[in-house]
Amino acid sequence: MKLINKSMLSVVITLSTASVYYAQQVQDTVKTKSNDIEQVVLTGVADIAKDRKTPVAVSTIKEAQIVEKLGNQEFPEILNTTPSVYATKGGGGFGDSNLTIRGFDQRNIAIMVNGVPVNDMESGAVYWSNWAGLSDVTSAMQVQRGLGSSKLAIASVGGTVNILTRAADKKQGGIVSLGLGNNDYVKSLFAYNTGKSEKGWSSSFLMSRTAGSTYIDNTKFEGYNYYFALGYNKPGSNHDFQFTITGAPQTHDQRTFAPTIANYIKFNPDHDNTPYRQYNSDWGYLNGEAFAMRVNYYHKPVMSINWDWKISEKSKLSTVGYGSFGRGGGTGDLGKVGNKTLTQWGTDANGQFNLDQIFAANQAVDPATGSTLVRRSSINSHNWFGLISSFNHKVNDNFNFTAGIDSRYYYGYHYQVITDLLGARGYNDTNNKNIPPNVVSNVSSTNPSWNPFGGKIDPIENRVGYSNDGEVLWYGAFGQAEYSNDKLSAFIQGAVSNQSFQRIDNFVKDGVTIQRNQTVNTKTGFKDLVGYNIKGGVNYNFNEHHNAFANIGYYSKQPLFSAVYPSNFQVVNPTLTNEKIFSAELGYGFRSSFLTANVNIYRTSWADRWQRKTVNFDANSGATTSTGYVEMSGIQEVHQGIEVDLIAKATKFLEFTAMFSYGDYFYKGNATGNLFDDNNNPVSFNNSTSNSSELYLDKAKVGNAPQTTAALGLNIKPVKDLSFDAQWRYVDRNYANIDVNTFSDAKTAALGTLELPSFNLFDLGLSYKIRLNNKQQYFTIRGNVYNLFDTTYIQESATNNHIKTLGDFTTTTTGGVTTTAQQKYDAYINNPANFYKGLDTSNRVYFGFGRTWAATLSFNF
Repeated sequence: MKLINKSMLSVVITLSTASVYYAQQVQDTVKTKSNDIEQVVLTGVADIAKDRKTPVAVSTIKEAQIVEKLGNQEFPEILNTTPSVYATKGGGGFGDSNLTIRGFDQRNIAIMVNGVPVNDMESGAVYWSNWAGLSDVTSAMQVQRGLGSSKLAIASVGGTVNILTRAADKKQGGIVSLGLGNNDYVKSLFAYNTGKSEKGWSSSFLMSRTAGSTYIDNTKFEGYNYYFALGYNKPGSNHDFQFTITGAPQTHDQRTFAPTIANYIKFNPDHDNTPYRQYNSDWGYLNGEAFAMRVNYYHKPVMSINWDWKISEKSKLSTVGYGSFGRGGGTGDLGKVGNKTLTQWGTDANGQFNLDQIFAANQAVDPATGSTLVRRSSINSHNWFGLISSFNHKVNDNFNFTAGIDSRYYYGYHYQVITDLLGARGYNDTNNKNIPPNVVSNVSSTNPSWNPFGGKIDPIENRVGYSNDGEVLWYGAFGQAEYSNDKLSAFIQGAVSNQSFQRIDNFVKDGVTIQRNQTVNTKTGFKDLVGYNIKGGVNYNFNEHHNAFANIGYYSKQPLFSAVYPSNFQVVNPTLTNEKIFSAELGYGFRSSFLTANVNIYRTSWADRWQRKTVNFDANSGATTSTGYVEMSGIQEVHQGIEVDLIAKATKFLEFTAMFSYGDYFYKGNATGNLFDDNNNPVSFNNSTSNSSELYLDKAKVGNAPQTTAALGLNIKPVKDLSFDAQWRYVDRNYANIDVNTFSDAKTAALGTLELPSFNLFDLGLSYKIRLNNKQQYFTIRGNVYNLFDTTYIQESATNNHIKTLGDFTTTTTGGVTTTAQQKYDAYINNPANFYKGLDTSNRVYFGFGRTWAATLSFNF
């Protein structure tokens, strides 16, 4: 996970009280009532889709499914059997997962907790590592694909994931559990709910610790999760107050650079010409001990206080105020020693960095006069406050309306500090224009702070590389009118928001520094951007079995912070424009005692898009760091497809689930790209002397989001308290991520986006309950095996290197010896080491995990 210009996921645990509905799976067997749900789920400003009423495509994952099937997987992976959803482990570090819905990445998916949007206010990013513990307090997770039912002015381009947490007044009881898994994984948890007292008080508490390593080499991690909720609802009162605080401090070693397929094979310790899927190139040995160059650490406590007021039998007001404090960052390399960057120093025979050589070279340099190479941390801390208030009035039995406000304030701190000098006596930084060249020798810790109010910010004299702050003000209003009867339900909704952005560069000298031929100041002043959305939908129930729905909507979405101030300059983008999103969808549903089925077709068009994307550089790129970014403007995408999901209950002992999705996600027209390294230095595109290039994206497939997915599952309960489940999942038409260097060349781009091999995965699970004499007390034993057949598969690719043709080679003469293009091509095409499952082995990819397992013993009381 990259930590440049980003804040961690802001999970706001809100506690209000509005109705929550679990989508019925089988009407004759699922008898859940709303009152039962309110005992286990936090409700309030959350807009939860109702089956056969809300006209959106929706899937609901219940608490029992999460507890049983998640194990030691990443939290979003529980959604992988949902149509058009693809969750991967990313680089494989703890919590470094990625999520796409209908081909849109998680920056363009509205992630919400109890109805409160939590995507980063600057970048839209979501970082699951800081909220892996959220699964411990989730009572249900609802995925609304497409526009979604939220009334807020949020950018649910691909969909909405609404995570519903436990309520403070959940019935009295507790749980103790211990989990084990592959690679020394261990998780311990304790939770207790007091239940609601006669005077109206209730509370809920949870504490857990997770540690070990993932399947990937040198990915040690340690994470904690705490949660406390306190509620008060005096009997007979129309007011309900609740307070929560939660946090998940963690630190974990990462793999952020996708190695080439050739290196996965080359550095396999078994030397059997197969990929070593665990290979991680982001570490090495320093003084005889493993040392990670990429470490992520963060803690983001979140507090909220809620007031729910039942004004009358027809009117209700729900309000939540929240504060979020994030502190932490992620490490990487900075600088040069011996005129070489980290990647230019190369690797040892095992494919690890030569850190001892770098250490020795650093020791020989006087940092006041020479360059050193150190491990830095890119800090992305923030303070975030918000208030959402929603008023609902029921005019009559058929008509109601809702109106409300959504206000937020965000201040982000972005700078670099040194976390290890790697033998150097200091690092000479010349980036701060307000002070003379600064030799920094102070080292910061990579342990997360436990301070619930955020804690300190590093002093300016300890900062290197860059130091800038982002300030965002958000003012929004929303409204919705809804009509419903036994047959028909319809709604129209609109929202408007004003986002004000300001960039503060602490290294800029007021009135002296010049950027883009303009004199700039430390503060840019606020730039206001207005956005809005309007959407509507209708659902019609033909009878108790059949229903159909349609929805349509248009968003004018404000661009992200980096688009307002491109290239990390203090100058507002002169071509700044809102993104335009148009979406339409049709759906059909069938319900019976035996079968529940849904079919949806959709089309989304997304124009005037601007995107900053992380890139990796090789040793010959000329970049001063191994990572950087590309800024792409003028992007247009089209996403369309069909989805099917069903649940069939064959007998009371046997149930089947299935889903299928077929999409067509592609770019429309070309775009422009500008390439920079992490120090904001321009980097040339391939075969060019410029860092700017046209990107030939027209008709190219959108990458890292498979366009065909399918799943089939079965659940068997042969006897009481014993259950067995199996899951098959199929992924096809999965394309590589857009490699900007490839698409800056028209001839190479004509080959299109590289298609990755399809794959099948199988998972198994087994649960058994041991009940004691007291029915409220029981033990549960749960075991899971993931990727049962140890399938080797590529989950994503960072490059688009197609198999070479004769035209890719030229005749050369070296030392009087001439080698023809044909000879070079023959040597290439006849060498099996150049190919893997039809792919050129120069491609940089992430393989999926091999066979892994998890087991849990829990005691409920």
